Amino acid sequence: MKLIGVIGAGQMGNGIAQVIAAQGLNVIMTDVASQALEKGMQTIAGSCDRLIKKQTMTEDQKKTLLGKIETSTNLESLKNCDAVIEAATENIDLKLQIFKKLDEIVKKEALLLSNTSSISITKIASVTKRPEQVAGMHFMNPVPLMKLVEGIRGLQTSDETFQKTKQLAESLGKTFVESTKDMPGFIVNRVLMPMINEAFYTLHEGVAQAASIDEAMKLGTNQPMGPLTLADFIGLDTCLAIMNVLHEGLGDSKYRPCPLLVKYVEAGWLGRKSGRGVYKYGV
Repeated sequence: MKLIGVIGAGQMGNGIAQVIAAQGLNVIMTDVASQALEKGMQTIAGSCDRLIKKQTMTEDQKKTLLGKIETSTNLESLKNCDAVIEAATENIDLKLQIFKKLDEIVKKEALLLSNTSSISITKIASVTKRPEQVAGMHFMNPVPLMKLVEGIRGLQTSDETFQKTKQLAESLGKTFVESTKDMPGFIVNRVLMPMINEAFYTLHEGVAQAASIDEAMKLGTNQPMGPLTLADFIGLDTCLAIMNVLHEGLGDSKYRPCPLLVKYVEAGWLGRKSGRGVYKYGV
């Protein structure tokens, strides 16, 4: 693979574009908003600057990396890509719409991959005329630092497609772990999101204050950050979207989103990206 498309210039999309470009591959990063693309490129440049300060990257390497990334607001620019990784908002209707368009635009032999953290790959693949060439490729946040990529087979995904997806992930320096069933939440979020949701219930029911919940989980279970801090980092809207997928897809009341999480999202308290979540942040 020589040319990779990335859909979405947010925290996941720009991170994916960065790690691909860092391996010398050409990237076309698309978004519906030119401002999002500008912000995404600024984020990548800032990430490179931090690596330069750590002396793990040079100015010349930064310049080369940034030169590998082309930006566009038009999906048509992805037509010659060998693979396209979708990293749009965790909204099933949006993803289905994107994949239907991609299938019409991108060359027939290309892979269509989704960074979804919870939505059915089987359902996404079903709106295309190449379902055997669709797979899940779930990166972790922040993408440049986190080593894991979850690979998810849809019911229709071919062995060849899945092997190519694994090879792509490993060529980016990632460890590829297969989710053997296309179930809501896959591996990481099937375990992580109920923990975060339960932390919200613990706060909602007044069992402890937010800082105490986070400190208890850090020191008591050896986690690098507490679940509420992590939720703010991920984005509370994303956490809620995943909990809704788990609740609807698995039909078990234990996945019911905490009312406090729902209220925070309704208030626009989405975490770090909005300046307010469980905690307040400078914007």
